[in-house]
Amino acid sequence: MGKSILRYIIPPPEWRFAAIISIGMLAGVATYTLYVSNAFSYLSDDPKACVNCHLMAPEYATWQHSSHRDNASCNDCHVPQDNIFNKYFFKAKDGLYHASMFTLRMEPQVIQIKEASSDVVQANCERCHNNLNENIGLLDSNTKMAIHGEGRLCWDCHREVPHGRVKSQSSTPNARVPVKGSPTPAWLKSIMSK
Repeated sequence: MGKSILRYIIPPPEWRFAAIISIGMLAGVATYTLYVSNAFSYLSDDPKACVNCHLMAPEYATWQHSSHRDNASCNDCHVPQDNIFNKYFFKAKDGLYHASMFTLRMEPQVIQIKEASSDVVQANCERCHNNLNENIGLLDSNTKMAIHGEGRLCWDCHREVPHGRVKSQSSTPNARVPVKGSPTPAWLKSIMSK
């Protein structure tokens, strides 16, 4: 059975060289894409990874000036914390969505939180501030309940936490955020400068 599967996978002898070159080119483009996008930084909890993409600069800048800066990173609020598999699955799903929107130039001027992300942020507010919420009655609220008027989300009252009134890319024009260096390798820069 193993040989019959290999017969379909391995190209005929006259196509092997072209297949090897094609696979090599694809591997090279994939490796360069991972390098340019700084993909491995997204495995960390470092907030600077969120500004690899310039779209998140206003959110990063306002978080830097918030009370959450010393106690919570981006992932503490925006990624599920119930287990490691759910955390990295959510990061991968969200990251692929963000990367595709950015690559296709479909990013909105005003970033709006999606329902799945909204539920995650609400759950994380409750996780960290559980002792404060007991008397307010917000426990177990979610986005669907809030839409139907059956509950409130934490940011219905706390609109300024932690991002202030960030509404667009132009809301913090002079924000100081970590800027990633050029993705162009030094050897290519030297060739281009000649």
